Amino acid sequence: MKELAGRLTALDPDAGAAVQVIAYFDRLAEARAGVEALVRGAAVLAGVPARLADAERRVRVRVDADGVRRDSDLPPDPAWPSAALTPGGAPALWLERSDPAPSVVDAVILERAAGVVRRVLDRTRGRAPLDDPALLETLLDATAPETARLHAARRLGLDPAVPARALATPDGRPRVRSASREPEAFTDRTGVGPAVPVLDLPRSWTAARTALRFTADGTAHDPGPRVVYADELGGLALLADLVLPGAEPPPDVQAVEAAAADAPWLLATLHAVTATTSLRAAAAEVTVHHSTLQDRLVHAEHLLGWPVRTPQGRLRLHLALTMRRLARP
Repeated sequence: MKELAGRLTALDPDAGAAVQVIAYFDRLAEARAGVEALVRGAAVLAGVPARLADAERRVRVRVDADGVRRDSDLPPDPAWPSAALTPGGAPALWLERSDPAPSVVDAVILERAAGVVRRVLDRTRGRAPLDDPALLETLLDATAPETARLHAARRLGLDPAVPARALATPDGRPRVRSASREPEAFTDRTGVGPAVPVLDLPRSWTAARTALRFTADGTAHDPGPRVVYADELGGLALLADLVLPGAEPPPDVQAVEAAAADAPWLLATLHAVTATTSLRAAAAEVTVHHSTLQDRLVHAEHLLGWPVRTPQGRLRLHLALTMRRLARP
């Protein structure tokens, strides 16, 4: 490697220096050097301070060009040359150089240092997947010691200082997400627990499972919301204790089921009536003319045995459709 670097230096000083940088970080990797030693190497090779800031693992290291560690609370300058620890990730390693056009050598230093730093952090502070069953079981077990639940949270990559939510889906496997994450698109029926401190996640998990019972497939046979947030249910959550899954449905639910067997369009139409602000909006929801909707509702009232176009009747209908979902086995 030294001979190759010497030959390249004679032809192209930058190329020779780049080869030496690669060899240097390869030696550090083989010696299983720590994070601080890697940041120090980047600083000394570049001749300017280098800093590492990995927010996910809460690692911050800054080393001056003379090799002395001097951490700083000031944020990195976006104009500094930088590298991410993962492809497409946010910058995490910087060289504090004001020149907006980094040299070839700077680029190689950042690329090689970031790669080795990533491997070290994965080895020493690696995170378990957010759906690791054993850790989730501990985290969501209210009877587990607090120390065990905090350890599980950290292993799952959760910051104990940031609220989190539990998620429940039909497969029965719990999931946990930090409340600081951007809202996600759910691909299945999902009950979302309230955002709580990490140690209160057992409570969020219980609420998420209750919210899941209020969800629907969003089809003509099972119309309704596919995602339900527990903290938006309010008093409706009390119905979950009154209507047990798989038990004999209440009379109004039985009436809805019998009516649906007579008219395939009925469930989607009745859901639209309860989920929209007016009958015209309900007609638009099911893509029929307003007069057609009126005819359907007259027929539905005949089948159900109660009015659905009055405030009281619409409330009764809404409760019947909700209890239908809760009665699902």
